[in-house]
Amino acid sequence: MTDARTIDVPSEAAGQRLDHFLATQLEGVSRSRVQLLLDQGDVLVNDAHVKASHKLRGGEHIVITGEPHPAPLKAIPENIPLDVVYEDSDLAVINKPAGMMVHSGSGQNEDARSRGTLVNALLHRFQKLSSTGGDLRPGIVHRLDKDTSGLILVAKNDAAHAGLAEKFSAHHIRKTYIALVHGHLAKPKGTINSPIGRDVLRRTRMTTRATENPRSAVSHYEVIRALTTPYGKFSLVRVRIETGRTHQIRVHMASLGHPVVGDTLYGAAGQLSLQTEPAPKRRKAEPEKLRLGRNFLHAAQLEFDHPRTGKPLHLESPLPPALDAFLARLEAGRPTGPR
Repeated sequence: MTDARTIDVPSEAAGQRLDHFLATQLEGVSRSRVQLLLDQGDVLVNDAHVKASHKLRGGEHIVITGEPHPAPLKAIPENIPLDVVYEDSDLAVINKPAGMMVHSGSGQNEDARSRGTLVNALLHRFQKLSSTGGDLRPGIVHRLDKDTSGLILVAKNDAAHAGLAEKFSAHHIRKTYIALVHGHLAKPKGTINSPIGRDVLRRTRMTTRATENPRSAVSHYEVIRALTTPYGKFSLVRVRIETGRTHQIRVHMASLGHPVVGDTLYGAAGQLSLQTEPAPKRRKAEPEKLRLGRNFLHAAQLEFDHPRTGKPLHLESPLPPALDAFLARLEAGRPTGPR
């Protein structure tokens, strides 16, 4: 049983909403969790239940008698079109578009965390998926970042999930990505062997300088083409990863000083400007901007032996039209959309 917590409202809090005030007083408790406490009847103001919008006067005595208990989440089927590259009775390979989350997250609100994800689409398309990942992640063996497109492997039953997970653990599944990064790399090919962990200062980021639970991470890159464009220098690279750490390619390329184009979390610009000086007549004109609106990172190939039959599978996904078009505009010096 949780011990009751008490708060005496200071006079300077007069006029504040109750939920706003409590969110500042309860460490690690968000406004949405404060609302749960109020909905559960676990907040008393001068021995009375009041609404979240209740305006404080100062001098009230607040008693909190419980902990917020959000309702358990469970993914639900949703009719979202899927690009199925391969399918049999054990597994499927999906070509995921950029902008789609693989599964919901516990930190999101009810609508955002339960709709529009790959899992919602999978449940509608296949009905039955492996249960190993739990109610929120049925069928999910590995993940792709929201703004990364390309091939993702899905298990339809628990036996297939176990077999695929074992292959991932043993590095027997070959994953290859195509990325466009800033600058020209010093070497045409190389290996990045740098452990990755959570950034202790910016919790949404990972880093190769982590002091908190760093895990081994290995990426092999090869330059496909070095580009010198009106917007600067870039490299189109092929990256094969041995491990599957969170944001691995993005973190590794940024650690070399070559962040993935569009990846503002790891240092890339949100838009690119022409590097050439404007003509004298256009001195006051704004430089032309090139915007992508996503990370230029695409899961292009998956190679593995089928977990039940042992049959070798080699699956490919070409660059999405949006990335092809961006490359063409980059090299031609044309902006995307209106300036």
